[in-house]
Amino acid sequence: MTLPAFDLSGKVALVTGAQRGIGAECARLLAAAGAHVIVGYVVEPERAEQLCKEIIAAGGKAYSTCFDVTDSLAVTRAFEKIAELYGRLDILVNNAGRRVDNLALKMSDEQWRQALAVNLDGVFYCCRAALALMRKTGGSIVNVSSIAAFTGSLGQANYAAAKAGVVGLTRSLAVEYGSRGIRVNCVVPGIIETEMTADLKPAFRTDLLERIPLKRFGEPADVAHAVLFLASDAAAYISGVTLHINGGGYPS
Repeated sequence: MTLPAFDLSGKVALVTGAQRGIGAECARLLAAAGAHVIVGYVVEPERAEQLCKEIIAAGGKAYSTCFDVTDSLAVTRAFEKIAELYGRLDILVNNAGRRVDNLALKMSDEQWRQALAVNLDGVFYCCRAALALMRKTGGSIVNVSSIAAFTGSLGQANYAAAKAGVVGLTRSLAVEYGSRGIRVNCVVPGIIETEMTADLKPAFRTDLLERIPLKRFGEPADVAHAVLFLASDAAAYISGVTLHINGGGYPS
């Protein structure tokens, strides 16, 4: 049974990069709370479809839609389709992300742009499209940043810069659109057990674990529960917040 403040029945939620990892867990949890979830993806359509089947089998509502968050026109069309189908959008979770790692001196212009295109431009494009749908009814936007934005990360200057930009974008939009009943918040995951972190070398993993007071890496559900909170009425008076989820590894 969902607590009233967390009940998302009748709400429409879009999660980008939802076919796996943190995004998939967010989609599952939002659907379990009653939202009609739109599973956004650009790769791995079979995973997106399987996730929708899983949500529906559990009694939830979901469908998948393919669009590239780095393509402004594609984003606009995707949100127009949402408006056509549902007439509203109540929740947006900007989760789509990509790493294009290299040391700064070796990083090409293309590598720099690829990381910013997905991790920052895409967040802006989706926020802009969502704001147009939410400005009359209100809504909640949750952007996913990264601990790399605060600590820096070897070989990830592009990724860290983009994720830091997400934090600044979040705060600005919260100021601009609070009067419209639109809340904009940001979650900052630490090291989470996903396919993106599966390639960490054992010695590096051990070193990272020693710095985390809770002595474990996070799970996608740890982030998804924070996203559900910020998306729900339980966080009705919370906007412009940056919520760190890292087991105490980076006290904030």
